[in-house]
Amino acid sequence: MKSIKLLLLLFVIQTQAQQGGMWIPSLLQGMNEKEMKNLGMKMSAADIYSVNKSSLKDAVPHFNGGCTSEVISPKGLILTNHHCGFDAIQTHSSVEHDYLTNGFWAYKMEDELPNDDLEVTFIVKIEDVTLKVLEGVAALTSEADKQKKIQENITALNKSLPKESWQENKIRTFYEGNQYMLFVTESYKDVRLVGAPPSSIGKFGSDTDNWVWPRHTGDFSLFRIYADKNNHPAAYSKDNVPYKPKHFLPISLDGVAEDDFTLVFGYPGKTNEYLPAVAIEQIVNELNPAKIEIRDKALKVQDGFMRKDNAIKIQYASKYAGIANYWKKWIGETQGLKKSNAVAIKKKQELAFQEKVIKAGKQAEYGNLLADFDKNYKEIASYASSRDYFIEVVLRNTELLNVAYKMYQLEQLLNTKGEQAFTDRKNNLINGLGEFYKDFNASVDEKVFEQLIDLYANKSPKQFVPESLGNANLKTLTSDIYSQSSLIDYNKTKELLAGDSKTVLEKLNNDKAFRLVKEMADKYLKDVAPKYDEINLRITSLQRTYMKAQLELNKNARIFPDANSTLRVTYGKVKGYEPKDATIYKPFTYLDGVLEKYIPGDYEFDVPKKLIDLYSAKDYGAYGSKGKMPVCFIGTNHTTGGNSGSPAIDAYGNLIGLNFDRVWEGTMSDIYYDPAICRNVMVDIRYVLFIMDKYAGAKNLIDELKIVHPKIKINNSKSKN
Repeated sequence: MKSIKLLLLLFVIQTQAQQGGMWIPSLLQGMNEKEMKNLGMKMSAADIYSVNKSSLKDAVPHFNGGCTSEVISPKGLILTNHHCGFDAIQTHSSVEHDYLTNGFWAYKMEDELPNDDLEVTFIVKIEDVTLKVLEGVAALTSEADKQKKIQENITALNKSLPKESWQENKIRTFYEGNQYMLFVTESYKDVRLVGAPPSSIGKFGSDTDNWVWPRHTGDFSLFRIYADKNNHPAAYSKDNVPYKPKHFLPISLDGVAEDDFTLVFGYPGKTNEYLPAVAIEQIVNELNPAKIEIRDKALKVQDGFMRKDNAIKIQYASKYAGIANYWKKWIGETQGLKKSNAVAIKKKQELAFQEKVIKAGKQAEYGNLLADFDKNYKEIASYASSRDYFIEVVLRNTELLNVAYKMYQLEQLLNTKGEQAFTDRKNNLINGLGEFYKDFNASVDEKVFEQLIDLYANKSPKQFVPESLGNANLKTLTSDIYSQSSLIDYNKTKELLAGDSKTVLEKLNNDKAFRLVKEMADKYLKDVAPKYDEINLRITSLQRTYMKAQLELNKNARIFPDANSTLRVTYGKVKGYEPKDATIYKPFTYLDGVLEKYIPGDYEFDVPKKLIDLYSAKDYGAYGSKGKMPVCFIGTNHTTGGNSGSPAIDAYGNLIGLNFDRVWEGTMSDIYYDPAICRNVMVDIRYVLFIMDKYAGAKNLIDELKIVHPKIKINNSKSKN
C-alpha cells in the first residue's frame, strides 16, 4: 500500500512539475507557482512579480530593445551578454584602442563610457486591458477594419491610462489577439559601458561554437545606469548619478548541481508554438533552406576578408555575428524539427483537435480551420519565398543595396508626403549614414553582391524577378555597379543628396545601384507585397480563431502565449541531454575545455596569455570548485532570442548564471519545445566574477556586489536541526 501511495505521489509531482513555456510574470499564482515549487523553487510568485513591493521584476530591464539585463548592485551596475553589448564595445573601439581584442574595464566611475541611443527599460506594472482594447471590434466584419479599430483603441488607451510623466504605456497582444496586456514602463537612456572581457573570452568559439554544446564562452559585459538627482530617467549628463534600483540580484557563489531549479527571467523575442503542420512543412522544406543558402554565401565572403585584414575584422565583426547567428539557428531549427517529428506530432494533435470540435458541437465555428490553413499556406508559398529573397538579399545582407533602398524610400516619400517630408528625411540620411560608412567596405560588399544577386536572379520565383535582371550578365553588372555607383562612398553620397528634390532625384536615377534597386523594389512592392499581405492577413485571422479554439476546448491545458518581446518567466532544471545515439552531454563545462580548444592566433579559439597563466597556476580565487574553474552550464529553460543576457536565478532568488544561447539540436523550440533535447546555455556567474576579479583586477566592481552562500546556509541550518 505504501509503495502504491509513493507511486501516486511521484506521478502527481511529475505532472505538476512540467517544464517549457514562457509565462507572464503577473499571472504566476496557481498552476505555475505549484509547478515551480515542485521543481524546487523556494520563493513565492510575489517574490518574482509584485506591484506593491520590490521583486525580481525590478532587477530585470530590457536591454536596448533586443536583449535582457539584470541589476547586480545598489549603484545601478547591470550585467548582460558580451554579444548584447557588442555594438557599444565596437563603437568605442579603434585600431589604437581595440576593446574588442583587448577588453575594456573602468576602474573608476569617471572612466565609464557613455553610449548614444542605448537604453534599458524597466517594467513598473502589468494589467489586463483586453475588454478595453476589443471594445467595438466584434461588430465589424472585415479583418482589416477589426485591426484598424484595435489600433485606434490601443493608441487612445496608451494616452489615457494613468502613468507618471516619465513613464510610458505599452499595450501588447497575446494569444494571437485574444488577450491584451498593458505594460507601464520606465526607460533610462544614460547607460555607460563599464567592463567587457576581450573577445577571446567574451566570444570564445565565435561562430563555430555558436548554438553548440559543450560551450566555453564568457559571454558577458557590464554597464551602469545613470539617472537624474530624483532617480528618474534623463538624457546623458555629467551631472547624472548612478541609478538606485528598487531591487538588485544577490550573487550566489555556491554553484549549481544537476537537477537544481533554474528560473530565467527576460524578454524573449518571438515564438510560433501554435502553427499548423502545413506552416511548419513550408518552413522546413522551402523557407529556411533558401535563407540558409543566402547567408552561407555572404558569410563565406566576409570570413575570407576578415581573416586576412584586422581592420576589416573590426569593421565587420558585429555584422558578421548578426548574419551568422540566425543562419546557424535556421540550420539547427530545421534539423531539430525533423529529428523530433514535429510535423507528424502537429498532425496528430490536429486530428485530436478536430475530434474535440465535433464533440463540442463547434463545427460551424471551428470545423474548417485546418482546411483553410492548407489552402492559404499553399497560396502564399511563392509570395513568401519571394519576400524572403528580397529581404535577405536587398535589405539584410548586401549593404549597397540596403543604402540604395533607403534612397528609393526617399523618392517614394516625396510622392506620398511632399517636399518637406523629403527634405527632412534627406537631412536625416546625410547625418545618419556617416556611422554606416565607417564600417562599410566596398571590396567586401562587391563580392557579397556578386554571390547574392546570382541567387536572387536564378533561385527566387521567376515571375517576381525583374526582366532586365533575369537577362543580365551578372558579373558585368556587379563590376559596373561597384565601379560607377556614388553610393559606395560617403562623400559621393552626400553630393548625390545635395540640392532640391528634382535635382536629387535626377542624380539618383542616373546611379546604377539605385536603378537596380528601384527595379527590384517596384516589382516586389507591386506584385509580391500586396498579395502576401492579403493572404497573410487571412492567415492571421485564422490563427487568432485557432488560438481561441485551443483556449476554449482545452481549458485546463498548459497554454502559454507566444513570445512577443515582453517580460516572461521560464523555469526548469540544470540538466544534461542525449542529442543522438550513444552521445551523452553533461550539463557543465570547465576552463579545462577552453585550453583543449585553444588554437594560438586563431580569431575564434585564441586564449589570452593571462588566462592561460591563471589556469596553469590554478589561481581561481573564491570562484573555483574542487580544483576546477566552472565556465558554463545548461538547463531545460524555454528560451529564445531576446533572452540573451537573461539572469539565471536559483531557488532563492540569487543570480547563478547568465543566459546566452541554446543548444543546436533544440533551436526548434521557437516552433516546438521538446524537453528531451531543448536546452538553454548559461555562463556560470562564478566564471564572470573570476574574469572580473582575477583576470581584469576590477575589484572596484566586485566590491559593489552582494555575494551570498545560500547552499552553505541551508546545509548549516539542516545540520543544526
